[in-house]
Amino acid sequence: MKHFDFLILGSGIAGLTFALKVAPRGRVAIVTKKDRAESNTNYAQGGIASVTSKTDSFESHVQDTLTAGAGLCKESVVRTIVGEGPARIAELIALGMKFSESAAPSKDGGKQLDLGREGGHSERRILHAKDVTGREIERALLDAISRQPNIEIFENHIAIDLITSQKLGYVGENRCLGAYVFDKKGNRVWTFAAPVTVLATGGCGKVYLYTTNPDIATGDGVAMAFRAGASIANMEFVQFHPTCLYHPKAKSFLISEAVRGEGGILKTLDGREFMDAVHPLKSLAPRDIVARAIDSEMKKTGADCVHLDITHKSAKFIIERFPNIHQTCLRYGIDITREPIPVVPAAHYQCGGVVTNLDGGTDIAGLFAVGEVACTGLHGANRLASNSLLEALVCAHRAAEKILSAPLPKSDFKIPVWQSGSATNADEMVVVAHNWDEIRRLMWDYVGIVRTNKRLQRAQKRLANLQQEIQEYYWNFIVTADLLELRNIAMVAELIVHCALQRPESRGLNYNLDFPGANPAWSQRDSVVRRGS
Repeated sequence: MKHFDFLILGSGIAGLTFALKVAPRGRVAIVTKKDRAESNTNYAQGGIASVTSKTDSFESHVQDTLTAGAGLCKESVVRTIVGEGPARIAELIALGMKFSESAAPSKDGGKQLDLGREGGHSERRILHAKDVTGREIERALLDAISRQPNIEIFENHIAIDLITSQKLGYVGENRCLGAYVFDKKGNRVWTFAAPVTVLATGGCGKVYLYTTNPDIATGDGVAMAFRAGASIANMEFVQFHPTCLYHPKAKSFLISEAVRGEGGILKTLDGREFMDAVHPLKSLAPRDIVARAIDSEMKKTGADCVHLDITHKSAKFIIERFPNIHQTCLRYGIDITREPIPVVPAAHYQCGGVVTNLDGGTDIAGLFAVGEVACTGLHGANRLASNSLLEALVCAHRAAEKILSAPLPKSDFKIPVWQSGSATNADEMVVVAHNWDEIRRLMWDYVGIVRTNKRLQRAQKRLANLQQEIQEYYWNFIVTADLLELRNIAMVAELIVHCALQRPESRGLNYNLDFPGANPAWSQRDSVVRRGS
């Protein structure tokens, strides 16, 4: 049994920001599945969208977000997060975050930040650190964390399930009391008890066969929250990034939207600029539109990919602005200064998640969710590029302020330690590997960029059978990290399908050929699911 004042599951921008804010007031545990820097944040290339230029405005950023969200954003949430962004950016810089600076001096002769532009934005407002922004954010936050004696990081630990008062049989308001956590290296389960538990577990990209996400993105937070009784919403809105590097030896390497922001043009393999006929913003259209257009072109022509061409820019500019992308592509024999980049869409970002308010609060007392795992209402039916890191910063700050200003009363619940009962060591891990592969292929084929009710129902039926197999396996054998992740991706896959079948329309990232238009009755309407509903 381990006792802390704050338990944080996840070590990305949201979890680390929250930890730094609350550390002066109590002992903090950060539980992370691999090493402390392994997170979706670390792989973010583009940057953080925020109004920092005198030529930009909050209203412009708000309207761009609402437009991308296709009528499903909560406007009050959008205005709050956009409005509070600059203050949080300033804090990040004060911690040591180094954003790229413009070569051109400001009017007063001083330095100014270099602002990029991405799809759906009407202004240049993306703060970045070349094309490795996430890595630089992780570095700055982890450096600050290392100076905090109240914070303890548990690497190679994966949460199994949340501990709640209702699960323990107590009557009254359901309250989160901590989590059971599997120590992968020690091969044992610890009981982490804390009055405040924060889900900062990121998204669920690994539910799909092709994704830009790291291997850790298995939807653990959403699955655990659902099993604990929290409300989940809008899981049908999975954003497919339009441009993932297409190469047999490249594993899920993202080609940042900033490449299109700096003039990159999408073309068919024979050189035709196909986005001109699709959207006024052409290659800089919102991601859902670009991903569907690429998917359509590939299906029409039978091509395995399309091209992203930025060769009309100087080699010096490309290498300085996109050093990581340039070097990575070179390793695969592609010189992006001389030839176009082969790209395909891939699962990238989860716009739905655990239902929260702006302060990260869920409908379970003591349980908070921040970052990609949460559904605040900012993204609506489609996330505007680079709004995710902004949301994580703002909501982590607000969650910390809320908790510190109104701490939960101490509880006297007795929490039992983990019991394995009669479970034995797994005899055939091939079952786990096979089911993992089947779920990801099924989701890619039936619940991808373009959907139909028949495909969704087929997926739902097969997932129900898989769930039964996985549950039997889970209860019969001692837990492993692979089994826990399989259990979670199966649950999240079911939630995505369940939400998609609820929505009788095409809106944002949910494109259903049986309902090709938007349904006005579903504007501002979330697809909410709770356990037992």
